[in-house]
Amino acid sequence: MTIRTATVDDIEAINDIYNHYVVNTAITFDYEPWSIERRKTWFEKLTNSDDYYHVLVKEDEAGDVIGFAYNSEFREKLAYRISSEITIYLRHDLKAKGLGSMLMQALLKQMANSPVKRAYSVITLPNDASLGLHRKFGFEQVGYLTDVGFKFDQYYSVAILEAAVSDF
Repeated sequence: MTIRTATVDDIEAINDIYNHYVVNTAITFDYEPWSIERRKTWFEKLTNSDDYYHVLVKEDEAGDVIGFAYNSEFREKLAYRISSEITIYLRHDLKAKGLGSMLMQALLKQMANSPVKRAYSVITLPNDASLGLHRKFGFEQVGYLTDVGFKFDQYYSVAILEAAVSDF
């Protein structure tokens, strides 16, 4: 299994993985699946960021994309540019096989060689697997937003986790 920098050819697989979570879970607060055009715009923004942001994919033995990880803008204002939000998604049927750890490690290594100084993750609760993954890599919870999201007729809280990129 390979982890590599994503290319334009990976956009459809990335979108398919993500859209499963949009339609079936509250892990993402998006209500509508992303179009390929929206995903292309997202990809261009991240890959044209002067090495601040990265998009990685994990392939299985057959070369199919089974997961992706990226870091992106934490907040829109320019002073926040040294801080970045990280996100990891695996194909929904491949949980608990260490794949998330592999993607996290590769992404954090890329970020350690970039201008980014702080990594953040916003995790919909409950999500023990994601919290555990982040804690494994030294992330600490620095915030909790109560009932901040509403999806599938239910309120959701989120945890905000943080780590210094220099630690990786």
